[in-house]
Amino acid sequence: MKLKNYMKEGQKLPLFGVGPYLIYGIGLFTAICIILFAYVFEIGTLTGFWTWGFGILGVALIIFGIIIWFVGALKSGMDESITENKLKTDGIYAWVRNPMYSGWWIALTGISFLWHNACMIPVFFINWGVMTIVLKNTEEKWLADLYGAEYEEYKKNVNRCIPWKRIPQNIQRCIRKE
Repeated sequence: MKLKNYMKEGQKLPLFGVGPYLIYGIGLFTAICIILFAYVFEIGTLTGFWTWGFGILGVALIIFGIIIWFVGALKSGMDESITENKLKTDGIYAWVRNPMYSGWWIALTGISFLWHNACMIPVFFINWGVMTIVLKNTEEKWLADLYGAEYEEYKKNVNRCIPWKRIPQNIQRCIRKE
């Protein structure tokens, strides 16, 4: 399946949104941190077991991130949903609201772990924070304006960046009452 890069008449959202700028930004920040901590200041590098642990975790995160991005970008039918102005809530979008951003974020975290450097751990959280702030102030506002209550309900049940199945709100209310 090939992504289409065009605007259909009446289409309300851009096909790519702020995505390229966000991903290039956190990717560049991650690369700069790797260079600074590992090669310029030479601080935080772990040895022994940590080398293997970070390496294995890094490779697993890279693979997981690529799979999430691939499914969200090429196997979800999202470009059709955007051109038809329909809110996408099934498939991978039932697990995470932003699989393409999440996939890159997770893969970049995995890449940074390959340097087995403890100073890179905060970069994971900084990138998550930047991604959260950018998405809340751009795409989430656009989607709320476009879809209203439907999007607000979707936000309650699906995480922004970390893919996992939440317990739907109506089931949570039933559990709390018992």
